[in-house]
Amino acid sequence: MRKLGFTEGQNFVVEYRRADEGLPKAFTAANELAASKVEVLVAAGGTETGLQAAAAVRPALPIVMLANNYDPFARSYVASLARPGGNITGAFYRQPELAVKQLELLAEAFPDRTRVGALWDSLSADQFAAVEGAAKSMRLSLRPFKLENPPYDFDGAFATLVQDEVKMLLILSSPLFAPHRSHIAELAIRHGPPSMFIFKEYVEVGGLMSYGADSDSQFRRAASYVAKILRGAQPAELPVEQVDNFEFALNLKTAKTIGVVLPTSILLRADEVIE
Repeated sequence: MRKLGFTEGQNFVVEYRRADEGLPKAFTAANELAASKVEVLVAAGGTETGLQAAAAVRPALPIVMLANNYDPFARSYVASLARPGGNITGAFYRQPELAVKQLELLAEAFPDRTRVGALWDSLSADQFAAVEGAAKSMRLSLRPFKLENPPYDFDGAFATLVQDEVKMLLILSSPLFAPHRSHIAELAIRHGPPSMFIFKEYVEVGGLMSYGADSDSQFRRAASYVAKILRGAQPAELPVEQVDNFEFALNLKTAKTIGVVLPTSILLRADEVIE
């Protein structure tokens, strides 16, 4: 926002509320923000909850969404990319399509392995459905493990997958996984199967590889929308952007630790390599 001409405390104030403690609390938080006379609501995060709460505020306020784990078109928040049609605009990417790409990269990196595990939960169900179909077409043997009833037992999940003799592992995207990324990465190293993650933050703490959207770029997009709305633009006039800036990260230290060699074709495609 600073680069766009806004300085917090001078011509710009930010109020924060959580949207990860269930829908009732998210509705309360959104209404608190509306009562404080905010001019724009930003609905970020990995679930639909924040946008649900923001969209329910009355009178309606301009909303900038960052939609990751849900489709804002299928759920009727916006009409189309070019013409959102209401008080909501922002950016999104199709997580199920991204999950299939992650599986393809994993299979390309380890073409001699066909038994792949998938770690998922109810928030990543759309991704799992896409991966399930892709695995069949790729002739991969998919061994899923659905995590239920948070807080999740990641240790038990990995133990079960290893007992099932998975040879590589896909960690699907869930906001309930992210706070435990260091532990998940450590479990992947301890148990050995080469693993694919969604964000490079997993690779930075020891995950082998990741393919996903650049989160910093997404928030810069959100800031651009907010600045335009504060200067008078209407959300209905601001086309929704489909995120197209993805990054592929590798951790060669982890590859060495678990005893795998990544092919040159994979190394050449990486945007970031940690050695």
